[in-house]
Amino acid sequence: MDLFVQLYRRLDQHTRTNDKVAALEDYFRVAPREDAAWALFHLVGRRLPRAVSPAELRAWAGAASGLAPWLVEECYAAAGDLAETLALLVPPAATPRAWPLSALIEHRIRPLRELSHEERRARIEQSWHELDGDARFLYHKMLTGGFRVGISRALVERALSRVSGVPAAELARRLMGDWPPDASFFERLLSTEERGTPNLQPYPFYLAYPLEQAVSSLGDPGDWQAEWKWDGIRAQALRRAASIAIWTRGEELVTERYPEIERALAALPEGTALDGELLAWREDRPLPFGAMQRRIGRLRVSSDELREAPVIFMAYDLLEFNGVDIRAQPLSERRARLEAVLQRAPEELKVSPTLAFPDWPALAALRAESRARRVEGIMLKRRDSPYGVGRERGAWWKWKVDPYTVDAVLMYAQAGHGRRAGLHTDYTLGVWNGETLVPVAKAYSGLTDRELEEVDRWIRRHTIEKHGPVRVVVPELVFEIAFEGLQPSPRHKSGIALRFPRVHRWRRDKMPADADRLEQLVALMNAAQT
Repeated sequence: MDLFVQLYRRLDQHTRTNDKVAALEDYFRVAPREDAAWALFHLVGRRLPRAVSPAELRAWAGAASGLAPWLVEECYAAAGDLAETLALLVPPAATPRAWPLSALIEHRIRPLRELSHEERRARIEQSWHELDGDARFLYHKMLTGGFRVGISRALVERALSRVSGVPAAELARRLMGDWPPDASFFERLLSTEERGTPNLQPYPFYLAYPLEQAVSSLGDPGDWQAEWKWDGIRAQALRRAASIAIWTRGEELVTERYPEIERALAALPEGTALDGELLAWREDRPLPFGAMQRRIGRLRVSSDELREAPVIFMAYDLLEFNGVDIRAQPLSERRARLEAVLQRAPEELKVSPTLAFPDWPALAALRAESRARRVEGIMLKRRDSPYGVGRERGAWWKWKVDPYTVDAVLMYAQAGHGRRAGLHTDYTLGVWNGETLVPVAKAYSGLTDRELEEVDRWIRRHTIEKHGPVRVVVPELVFEIAFEGLQPSPRHKSGIALRFPRVHRWRRDKMPADADRLEQLVALMNAAQT
């Protein structure tokens, strides 16, 4: 655990990329393989299943420290980080013990899910007696699933490449899908021996950058393939060794949630890997994203759900053909193979159509049709581009339509967490329904640091009520909220849920009475649903 604590300190202290990579490289060179595997698990963003709730931890920490629950909550609000709050509140360790990272996880964290409430509490209190300082802090981070250290997966892969000599792109492929965080896997990961693609393991996803410059700056339109940017769930569909797998971009295996796609994939040749989008679809067009959301959380789907929200797989790339990785081939060649593979495929498997456009103004005119077609905009891909790893500039661009916007009034505010601890940065905003404001969105981003500080000072001066950590404020500030879509929601008082709301700008030029009204959002929602 000491080595992992030292690594965390170095990563937390340094801002330069090279320093972070060097810290990772130093750690992976000397750490025991069983510890390195668990460190890697957390560094690439994996999380242990949560076995204890934050409320339980705060209650037990309060009892251990002798503090009243309200004071524990005030400490949490001031610190802004639960792991740090717990580490500071609990008395110093009575019998400090140097736990190896792997042993701490396998003997003190993972078994918690199988224990009773009282047994979990006893086990956690025992760990408090044995861990101190940063070791206790990191224990809480892993326990709550909140381990973040400000590094990208690509930096971890770069460091591992320096240690092993295995190309970073190959390491990215080996780290996809499910893998056990143990010494045996770590040894295989760093092995320089050639390895085929393990059965049902996906490839790293290739991601596009937003197109922020003029589209004409991309040069000759003939060098580019254009297609719709579908509003669904990014996924890879695999047919290997008589087995089938559907992986989301978040590396979640969701095969059983989409039985209609699983059946359709069975008709494909062995050794096929498709990249594409899961879409709710009917009558040759996508359904609103809300229909897809009804399927996302279902581990098993009923016949009614299959009928109400039928799903297709819209394929736009072929990554593997006859068991051979073809990602290095130009897009134009992969596209030709994709069309051939899916020429006689079941109707649940479709090829994303390419868009014909003689020049950039013509493509811009097509982009203007995006909302009517229930798509997010246009994807642009160089015809000569290979299928890369992660997010790379230059070859793939997403040219999204401008977001929806609404002017809303600040109603409630709550302090943020982490870097924003102590500042009221979590906003609830509403629009007018008659003479009453009704909440329509929560927003946590969009303002500059200076604006956040100014709004925080205003909130403190204009609070009229407090409900725990939530402040009710005088309804005077107006903010323009940007969002990607909206849909009916019985869980919200307004009856509407906004997708990805964020503050677009502070409307200092508007009075509260100038904010938008609920009927405007309802009309917009109805138009989007037709």
